[in-house]
Amino acid sequence: MSIKDNGMRSISVTASSGKLLTMLINISGSKKVLEIGALGGYSGICLARGFGSEGRLTSLELEENYAKLAYSNLSKAGFGDQVSYLTGPALQSLETLVGENKRFDFFFIDADKENYENYLNLCIKLAEPGALIVTDNVLAGGSVADENLPRKRYTEFMKKFNAMVANHPQLESLLIPIGDGITVSRVKK
Repeated sequence: MSIKDNGMRSISVTASSGKLLTMLINISGSKKVLEIGALGGYSGICLARGFGSEGRLTSLELEENYAKLAYSNLSKAGFGDQVSYLTGPALQSLETLVGENKRFDFFFIDADKENYENYLNLCIKLAEPGALIVTDNVLAGGSVADENLPRKRYTEFMKKFNAMVANHPQLESLLIPIGDGITVSRVKK
């Protein structure tokens, strides 16, 4: 079943962003992946394609019905037994994972932009040394760089987030202008 059939907004990652996710997981050899924002499962499938049969995806999703659709789509793609969903507010789920001393070697953040800074800080707590943290939509439709473009409701959040990531002492980061902008950060060892 598609995102539109479920009355969901069509805001999945672009095909080129999805291919980048698959490549980054594959190149890094990541096997313990945490995704914040499942939507219909497209990004989850891209992540799972990168880790193949040995990896595991933990996906955080606010909406139960989105998580069910994502799980259905990942199952159809052959990854149903390698994914688990935690539903509810992602900050609470992340705090629970921190409390359980969980560790991950790859993170993908694509959820409510207002919490990107909070998500990033919690992901760093959950990160294995050298883990990758990838964040989507960091260009906010180009409005973070071009004042003449229409502002998104999250433009200012992304400007602040981008500055924080670029100057974060625990991260080595690069903003890649693919899709709506993706930041790839490596947690320093």
